[in-house]
Amino acid sequence: MSEPSPGAARSPSAMVKADFVTGLAFAALGIATVVESLRMPAFAELNVEPYTAPGVVPGLLGAALALLGALLSLRALAAPRPAREAEEAADHAWPRVAAAFALCMVYAGVLVSRVPFQLATFLFIIAFILAFELWDGNLRARWLRQTIVALVIAGLISFGVSYVFQAIFLIRLP
Repeated sequence: MSEPSPGAARSPSAMVKADFVTGLAFAALGIATVVESLRMPAFAELNVEPYTAPGVVPGLLGAALALLGALLSLRALAAPRPAREAEEAADHAWPRVAAAFALCMVYAGVLVSRVPFQLATFLFIIAFILAFELWDGNLRARWLRQTIVALVIAGLISFGVSYVFQAIFLIRLP
């Protein structure tokens, strides 16, 4: 029996197994991050705001990572994908990863350093949503509706992130 080529699509059961294992790994990493963030100093003796302690953001990110990892594993157990959908997903995975990476690099390396943070985040989210909606073909059919949804989501998230970091964590954003 010959081995599949490296570029060949994996079987649905292999993808489900990979999602399950990946989810467990992310959940474990998230839990470890939360545990370590709880061990960080809170600086309560210095009478500082509790939200500015160094372990708060890593703890929140670790909790989110653990939750999403667990959800990925549960999803892999509950609903394996049909073979055709799994093959299509495997065929498009690397170009999507490359596109997401490129958008993140433009955001971090170009936008954040040259325009206000809230505007940079707004533009990044719009570009990200529209790029992947176009990739899936959904934008072509309903471009106006999807563009309005992208604008609303980008506005809410960019405002929310700015507010949380500036008002709650007391961090000045660029």
